[in-house]
Amino acid sequence: MANTINLNRKNTYITIWLYLSLFLVFLLIFIGGLTRLTESGLSITSWELFSGILPPLNEKQWQNYFSLYKQIPQYKEINLGMSMAEFKYIFWWEYIHRLLARLAALAFVLPFIYFLVKKFFSFKQIVLYSIISLLFFFQGFLGWYMVKSGLVTNTDVSHFRLSTHLLGGQIILALIFYSILFRNVNKIYLNFYSYLVLSFLIIVFFQIVIGAFVSGLDAAKLYQTWPLMNGYFVPEDVFIKEFLNSESYSSASHVQFLHRVVAYFTAFIFVFIFYLLLKNKIVNSKYLLIVLFAITFQILLGIFVLISGYKIYLASLHQLGSIFLVFSIIYLFYQVSISQK
Repeated sequence: MANTINLNRKNTYITIWLYLSLFLVFLLIFIGGLTRLTESGLSITSWELFSGILPPLNEKQWQNYFSLYKQIPQYKEINLGMSMAEFKYIFWWEYIHRLLARLAALAFVLPFIYFLVKKFFSFKQIVLYSIISLLFFFQGFLGWYMVKSGLVTNTDVSHFRLSTHLLGGQIILALIFYSILFRNVNKIYLNFYSYLVLSFLIIVFFQIVIGAFVSGLDAAKLYQTWPLMNGYFVPEDVFIKEFLNSESYSSASHVQFLHRVVAYFTAFIFVFIFYLLLKNKIVNSKYLLIVLFAITFQILLGIFVLISGYKIYLASLHQLGSIFLVFSIIYLFYQVSISQK
């Protein structure tokens, strides 16, 4: 009886830990998206791994942060003459994002170490949770590496580094969600359909990366029409052969066109997967419909972001929609992998 109580208590602790971590990382990505959309990411110009835990507490500290911001190109070329009140607005977004990042990392890593000492995990769980822990620390480095790219010559962060940082956050979130689903699964049946769903997830991650390019280059401020791009499927300043050149991925026009095309391709591929899984009765159709809804919702949000003139709240919803889409695909993978068909 005592062993049963202890086992239930252990499972309860682990469940709370995983769901809390999932929520914090979700919130972190949400705030991170708003930090980018409000162009607040360069307001704190040093890493401040430990010293930046407390915000400015007096006017002198505020002036110090503001004076450091005034030295970077973003202020000199875009925000020259910004008031202290305007600076505080962008500062708080970046500060909250950094504070939440610390909290999310500690909320995952510290309980993991405790549970590890208590021998709560199997070997496979130890490996998985160790990878997630390392990814948290790597994300911190990527965040600073991203910010650093906008402090010397550029007025914004590198969209390549931005996409890597976002992808890292999405992968951490996906792995935590995966661990929640599979924690008590004794047998996994990996087959052709499992790998097909995983391949589709990789395509979606690629689309998320392209979406980060769009955000980093403010590409959604161009061609705010749909279904055509100012009357053309392929706009006049986009040349397909140039996609073989890395410079095209720094072109707002090329990146927006690619993001549109990959969205259509993603929808087409899933229709094929939907048909295949339904025809062979691999999973219940409701799990397929969830993914189909998530894809449709994402495409519609992307369209609304464009035709609305790039409203921040729609762009933020579009990013959150990508999380819902990733979750729905992982859940589909879960259903396929526990099926013996």
